[in-house]
Amino acid sequence: MALIQWNSSLSVNITQIDNQHMKLVELVNTLHDKMKEGKGKDALSGILNELTNYTVYHFKTEEDLFRKYKYPQTDSHLKEHEALVQQVVKLRSDFGSGKSVLTLDVMNFLKDWLTGHIMGNDKAYVPFLKSQGIV
Repeated sequence: MALIQWNSSLSVNITQIDNQHMKLVELVNTLHDKMKEGKGKDALSGILNELTNYTVYHFKTEEDLFRKYKYPQTDSHLKEHEALVQQVVKLRSDFGSGKSVLTLDVMNFLKDWLTGHIMGNDKAYVPFLKSQGIV
């Protein structure tokens, strides 16, 4: 069973953002599956790198929309993004150097952060972006 089940409660009803959120959910689920299967460090590192890179790409998409339409909560949302990127980069670095391993606690952190961020911070910007004609 997937660590995160995509469902309508995670949708922000903005196609581009939902598609990117689905990809992030897929990457977290793939990382979780490979961890449970006992895949080697190289396989896990590859997925963790892809997750890190895609997270940065996704955040840039949101941030570009915020700047373009002058979203009033841009600064606080960017701080959330920066905090997660720093945590994921550290996780990737620690895992790559052997300082840490991927555990269920790490996977639950990623799941809780992603779903919590979507359900809270991301859903908060939806009315504003919708008012700007973003669908």
